[in-house]
Order: sequence, then C-alpha cells, then structure tokens
Amino acid sequence: MLKVFIDGSAGTTGLRIVDRLMGREDISLIKLPEEVRKDTKARKEAINSADVVFLCLPDAAAIEAVTLVENDKVKIIDTSTAHRTADGWTYGFPELKGQRERIVASKRIANPGCHASGFVALVAPLVQAGVINSSARLSCFSLTGYSGGGKKMIADYESADRSPLLSAPRQYGLTQQHKHLKEMVYVCGLEKAPAFCPIVGDFYSGMEVTVPLFAADLKGSAEDIKSVYTEYYSNGLVRLSLEDDGDGMLSAAALSGRDDMVINVNGNDERILLTARFDNLGKGASGAAIQNMNILLGADEAEGLII
Repeated sequence: MLKVFIDGSAGTTGLRIVDRLMGREDISLIKLPEEVRKDTKARKEAINSADVVFLCLPDAAAIEAVTLVENDKVKIIDTSTAHRTADGWTYGFPELKGQRERIVASKRIANPGCHASGFVALVAPLVQAGVINSSARLSCFSLTGYSGGGKKMIADYESADRSPLLSAPRQYGLTQQHKHLKEMVYVCGLEKAPAFCPIVGDFYSGMEVTVPLFAADLKGSAEDIKSVYTEYYSNGLVRLSLEDDGDGMLSAAALSGRDDMVINVNGNDERILLTARFDNLGKGASGAAIQNMNILLGADEAEGLII
C-alpha cells in the first residue's frame, strides 16, 4: 500500500484532498497528531517516509518543505505558487500535449493555479495550433467562489455580521500583478501577460474563466477552435461542451463539487467567447493534485474523483 502525506492538511486544499482519499484502499495516509502538525522534525520524518507528498502550504513554507526531502524516491506535488515555473519541476496540467509523459517521468509536480487552469485550458491549445499568435494581447475575466481565498475569506463570507460589500461580486488583482499571471504566460507560450480581471462572488465554490477574442485577430473561426478543442481534449478531465445551461447562460457554479472541467465556445462571426468552468477546489486545486498523483502511480486518472 502506498503511503501519502499531506503537509498542510488543515487548509482548504488539504482538507479536500483528505476527503477524496479517505475511501481509497490503495493508499495509506500518514497523519501527524495536532500537537506536532507544524513541528519540523515530525514533518521531515513524515515526508521522507511517504511515497507521495502533497504540499498544501504558503509559498515560503512549500520551498522550505522541499529542503526537508532526503529520500530520493519521494514524489512531491506542490499546490502552492512556488514552483510552477521553476526549473526541475513539471507543470501538473496533464491535458496539455505531452504533459502526461512528463508527469510520469517527474518527481516534482507543480499543481496549476485555479485561475490559471482555466486560462491555460482555453489558450494553450490555440497558441500551439497557430489560431492565436504568441504575441497576441489577450484579456481574461475570471469569476470564483469565495473558498478560493482560504479559511480567512471563508470565515469572512460566512460570518453573521459580515460586511454588506460581500453580498456583491468584488474585483481584485487591481494592480495587474496577480500571482497566476506568470504561469499563464509561461505555460501558454505568450509574449505578453493578459489584462486579467479576477472577481470573487458570494458563493462557496465554482469558477468561470472567460477569454474574449475578436475573430479578426485569429487564424481561424469559432468552428476551427471547436475542432482544435475536440481533438486536443480527447481524453482526461477536460471536455468541450456545445450546450449552455439551458437558458442561454453559463453558471460559475455548474461544476461545484466536481473535479473535471467543461469548456464552451460562444459568440458570433465577429466576437468569440471562450469559457472554462470547473470547481476552484476541484480541477482548480485538490482534484487536479489527485489526478496528478494517480498519473504518477499508474492508476486511472479519475480514481477517487467526482466527475
């Protein structure tokens, strides 16, 4: 039986991973008593006795955790921002062309950011196919549930005496320096960062990432884009949908509680909307981390996931 340790199991990402793994008969979870959960010596011992370690920590703590590894057989899946564009680390979005093979061969997997997952899913295949030029100036609108902000934001939104401002969507990342931009540019092969508009809404989980395009700026049509996606996402946890929610709308909460992703192509002959919907804690975090673990272990990618 394979041993798995979750360093940072008390956070929102770690808790979802624990929840998904609890029913697995092929995995034994290494658990630390609460009193030593943050003790460096105890964590080091747990890390080096595991086959797979999930790092569900802030960036600095994740970097420090990697220095504790002495067992060269340990495989690390880091859910923080720290290693997503770092040398020696493999970007954990297996649906990208050739990425599964890279993940299988790696011992250091950097789990994608939630906003970045949607953007990468929509843009990377089109850049690779030549539909979008690498020098294109893109924009991205991304709506997320408040669980993406972690325990403090969850507490703020669920407080009985919360601010009335939380009842309406709130835009953030106003300086255009959001931490996911670096991987969005790097992984998609873009020359310029997109104008990025992340917004948190008054709902627990779910995410809707939209990239608007002008047809005149593309080498191809909306139908060509659909063809690229159909071929590109022939397996994995990302799929193209040709339908809306039945009322001419796309809800950001449509895949809440799930671990897969659905992408849509809408618009007309002049303006096209590319949309990715998923759960910010699912394919945007914990679900993606478990998918990467399954690939590393040679298991079915969807084992233990909700799709």
